[in-house]
Amino acid sequence: MSWFADLLGPFRGFAVTMRQVRKPRVTIKYPDEKRVKPQRFHGRHVLNRNDDGQEKCIGCELCAGVCPANCIYVRGADNPTDAPVSQGERYGFVYEINLLRCIFCALCVEACPTEAITMTHLFEMSVDNRDDAIFTRDELLVDRDGTPNHPEPASKLIDLDELVAGDGWMRATSSSGKAAYEGIVAWTPSARTGLLPPEKGQSESPQDPAEAQEGDDT
Repeated sequence: MSWFADLLGPFRGFAVTMRQVRKPRVTIKYPDEKRVKPQRFHGRHVLNRNDDGQEKCIGCELCAGVCPANCIYVRGADNPTDAPVSQGERYGFVYEINLLRCIFCALCVEACPTEAITMTHLFEMSVDNRDDAIFTRDELLVDRDGTPNHPEPASKLIDLDELVAGDGWMRATSSSGKAAYEGIVAWTPSARTGLLPPEKGQSESPQDPAEAQEGDDT
């Protein structure tokens, strides 16, 4: 019966195809259609400013130290007293990210004590020169009014509005597992996005954090 099984082989293959034909399509017409990205999507980095225009980066180099791919290079300098660049004693006067090395793990975002570096929803980037994949402070730092910079112009693939979206991890409340802190804003505003609300799915603040701490102590 082996010859009969060989004869039925192609028809069995077509049976799988015919079953799939009747199912709804899951593909989209990219790039004319794009999927909605998750709130915590790990896209291109940006260096943020406070809402008063000062840089959030204080040149502490924690992001470079925690990076598992060694793709971040930061050099800090003392803040000039007559015209401070940031609110700290230092600021990052050299900041580079090698996107060819970056694994987009967002550990740099979690390590940053001032919410200076965050990740956006833009990921459609390509270069024909390796040096162009090293984003410097000029490309990463937003303007004083919060407008992000990008070395390439907007196109069908590059949606510059995605540089304003993101920062989802920062808006996740009750990250330590205490439900009493759910919905409480614990982050600072930036010139790029303003004061962001808690991410979707988080409820309004049920009670004051001090009351929550007292409840935990009891």
